[in-house]
Amino acid sequence: MINSEIIENAVTQNGDSLLKLSHKGPVLLTFLRHFGCIFCREALHDLADRKEKILQANITLVLVHMSDINLAEQYFVEYELPGVDHISDPSCELYSSFGLAKGGPSQLLGLKNLIRGFDISMNTKSLPSLRFIGDGFQMPGIFILDKGNIVDRFIHLSAADRPNYDEMIQKVSS
Repeated sequence: MINSEIIENAVTQNGDSLLKLSHKGPVLLTFLRHFGCIFCREALHDLADRKEKILQANITLVLVHMSDINLAEQYFVEYELPGVDHISDPSCELYSSFGLAKGGPSQLLGLKNLIRGFDISMNTKSLPSLRFIGDGFQMPGIFILDKGNIVDRFIHLSAADRPNYDEMIQKVSS
């Protein structure tokens, strides 16, 4: 259970609180790693591919990132998510409030990460960036909020973990 004050004070670029949005319908709250991270970019692709499914399920997608709003919006346009609701959290306070920790060496640079990163690079022609826009140690996570409560979550044990977005969407829409 998350403190309602936390989600009331977490506000999107449009001025809507997470609490308010979650009372309108389910919220797919996605905490991203830094924009230079290949797994963050994979997550943006995955979410863009499911944009219609998310809308049809009456779910509001909210992305949490560590950059400034304008830079984030450039990335969201590039990854076919223009106008998506998002929250800038450069101090990672919201990440921490949701229990998302900093990653250790094996979570960030382990064999799984190297293999998955190589696979993504080869299949998408997207190379990892050495540019860190945010805290390179911050772990990602996904939460579904409904009426102020967390009803589902995916906590990454490795930066390379890939959530089953379809399953999460299905749980909420059924």
